[in-house]
Order: sequence, then structure tokens, then C-alpha cells
Amino acid sequence: MPNARRRPISSLLNLLLAAALAFGGAPAAAQDGVRLPDMGGTGQVLPPEQERAFPRDFRLYMRQEGLLVEDPIVASYFEDMGYRLVMHSDDRDREFHFHVLRIPGINAFAAPAGVVALNAGLVLAADSADEVAGVVAHEISHVSQKHLQRGMEAQQSMSLPMMLATMGLVLAGSMAGGMDAETAQGVLATGVGLAQQSQINYTRQNEAEADRIGIQLMARAGYDPSGMAAFFQTLSRASRSMGAGPPEYLRTHPMTVSRVAEARDRAERLDVRRPYRDDRFHLVQARLRVSMARQPDEAIEYFRGRLDQGEGVEAANRYGLAMALIEAARYADAEAEIGWLLEREPDHQLYRLIEADLLIARERIDAALDAYGTLYAAYGQSQTVAIPYARALLRAGSPQAAERAAEILASELRRRPGDLNVSEMLAYAADRSGDPVRAAEVVAENYYQRGGLIQAIEQLERILERDTLDYYQRARITARLDQLRGEQVRQRR
Repeated sequence: MPNARRRPISSLLNLLLAAALAFGGAPAAAQDGVRLPDMGGTGQVLPPEQERAFPRDFRLYMRQEGLLVEDPIVASYFEDMGYRLVMHSDDRDREFHFHVLRIPGINAFAAPAGVVALNAGLVLAADSADEVAGVVAHEISHVSQKHLQRGMEAQQSMSLPMMLATMGLVLAGSMAGGMDAETAQGVLATGVGLAQQSQINYTRQNEAEADRIGIQLMARAGYDPSGMAAFFQTLSRASRSMGAGPPEYLRTHPMTVSRVAEARDRAERLDVRRPYRDDRFHLVQARLRVSMARQPDEAIEYFRGRLDQGEGVEAANRYGLAMALIEAARYADAEAEIGWLLEREPDHQLYRLIEADLLIARERIDAALDAYGTLYAAYGQSQTVAIPYARALLRAGSPQAAERAAEILASELRRRPGDLNVSEMLAYAADRSGDPVRAAEVVAENYYQRGGLIQAIEQLERILERDTLDYYQRARITARLDQLRGEQVRQRR
């Protein structure tokens, strides 16, 4: 399957900022040559077709740029956190899309169509799950209270450009850690300069409302509502330690003394009837830290230092250390750390999974398959088990193992139809298992999920040319082809 062409992140920033300057500096003249969608009064940020496509396009772009954290353990943890909070919101029936971005800056944002993104830097800066839950609840509240729609309707002529400028500002600020200080400061200053005073005031009003509703969501979902104020304090500490200026979160979410005090006061007035016991946050945080490290040795040094100083949660430090040692191919040392973990909690899912990961790294495939198989029998509905088990089966190399991997991945894809990683693995597994028709069908769906409707139609048409198709295969493919052709006709209209 051909890889989509990648554009450097700097190109996106230049495009967004150029558009923002062109439209923001002279909106009337700029619009003479560009037709902008009329978004006023519709209750939508984007036209319906674009709104439906935005989550897919956002995920695809971030994936192509290498900015999407796809580790199933990390991704599923924050997706679970997000939906735990959504269940208690006014938008509980709405589809949300939660992502962690491989960006070191401390930031988070909500985008059209229920997209909520957290930077890895924000997760790593937090001291507890409650702090991150406060941020997620805040962003969910921006969506449920339609703050983005209200902002667009407040300035119709600026709607699309301002959205581009906002996204550009968020990404620019988030990537500031990868730029030199002068460039980062210039990009951020340009983005900030686009905002009108009325827009700033309106943002502050939205921030207060998102805080108030977000704190209520936290309490209902079982999180400690004081976590939001605690995260503000964490940011204050980070701000004092950063010579180049405050964290990006403080730039995109203006902070005041009264805001922190109000968050703390609201939290004290709320009771958490059913506290949620989260025993995974620090483990997931450690896992994310290893994946963000430039080299395994950097993570090894970090976790050994924490253990020597007695800082943080010991089990999480040893878990992160074990993961980094596996990446550094120091298997004996990793085995010692995993043994420490299993001695204390022999049935912990994440400890068993990293034990299986070590077996894979040592090329002990049969033993690893036994370990993954046992976990899959117990946690078959969990992508944290299904994905590594399927990968291990594909490593085994036999058609029988590939067929089993295809079964697992097909089940996973039914639960997560837009997951490109799963569909790519399924296409490979189907081909390795001797089912080229199924593999070709999955390739067609992968094209479709990437926005390649025409390519998906052409792929299905080629499959129908095969003389070896049985009745059920031909009927299934024909039905899907009719659906895609109908969508093509609607798009042309």
C-alpha cells in the first residue's frame, strides 16, 4: 500500500499562518478571491460533509506527520478516560475522538467534530490522573457548550481563517520545543496578534464556563474535582522553571488568580459519591515517557534517578525502566525489573503484557504466543491485548498463525472501523494467511478511510473482475461498491 506523501509540520504552520494573515489582515479583500462556507447560525463549525470527514482527516494528518501516539495501551487509556467523562455530559450521545500527540509542549485543545487532543508533554507534566482528567473534562465542555460554534458565529467573516489561525497557534506553540527560541517566539507572537480584544474576552468567558462544567463532570465520573486546580498549580511551577516563558497551555487557556481560586472553591463544594480508583495512570505515563525519549538510555537514566532518589511511584518507575531496558536490548536487566513487578502483582495485565513483550524481544515466539493467548482469553475485548497478540502471531510466520491474527484483527476492526493501523495489519494478515480477496477488500477500505474514495472504488472493481469469487464474496463486494458509488454521486452534487 503506497504511503501518503508527508509534509513537514513547518509547511502546515506556514500555510495556516499565511492564511490567517491574509484573511485576518484584510478580510473583505481576501474573500473576493476565496469562497468561504457560510457558517453563521447553523450550529456547525464546518459544513456537514467536512464535519464528518474532519476526525478522519485530523487523525490521518497527525499519523502521517509522526505526531500521533498509536501505542494501544496509551491510546486506549485516554480514550477510556475521555468517554468516562463524556458519559456524564450533555453530549453523551455524541461521538468524540480522543488523541495523544507526540508533541513535548504542555497543551491540549478541542477541535471540530468532537476531536480532543492532549500533547504528550501535558500528560508527562501532570502529577495524577485527576489533573489530566480536569484538562480532558475542560475540553469536553468546550465541545458540549458549543464554544467553537459561538466563536465562529460571533465573527462570521473571520470564521474559517480564525479557525486556521487558532489551529496554527496551537500547533506552533506545541512544537516550540522543536524550534529555536527566536522562531518559536515569532510564530507565537504572530498568532496572538490575530486575536481581537472582543475575541479574547469571549475566550475568557468560555474558559470560565468550561472550568465550571468540567469540574462537575469530574465529580460525577469519580475523579477528584480538585484535580483541575491542582493542574493549574502544576503549570505555575512549570512556568517558574521555564526561562523562555510559560507553558503553551497558559497561552491558549488564559490563567488568572481568580480562575484558580474559583476552581478550588467549586471543587470543595462537590462530593464524589463513587470515587474512581485509577491504578494505571503512572504506568501509562511511564510508558509514554519512554516512547518520547530520544534514546532508550535517556529514559533509563531518568527512571534510575527516580528510583535512587525515592521519587514518584516505585512500580511505575520500574515499569518504565523495564520498557526502556527492552528497547536497549538489555534483557537480563529488564527481566529483573519485571520480576519485581510480578512478585507484587502477579495478575496485573500490564505487567503480564510487558513480560510477553520481553519474550518477543528475545525471539521466544512460542512462549510469547502462549502468554498473549492466555491474556487474550481473559481480556479479548481489549485492544491493549488484541493488537500485540496479533503482532506476535504475524511474527510467528506461519499461515495458520496469520489466519488467527486476521480473525483477531477483523474483530478489532469491527469495534474500531476507522483505525488505519488495524486495517493495515489485517490486510497483511489476510494476505499471509492465503486470503487475497479479503486482503484486497481491506486495502479498499483503507483507501476509503484515508479519503481516497475513487481509489477504493477502483480497488473493488478490480476485485470483481476475478473469476474465483464465490457467491457470498461477490455479493458482499458489490454491495459495498454500490455504497461507495452512491457517496461519489452525492459528493458530485
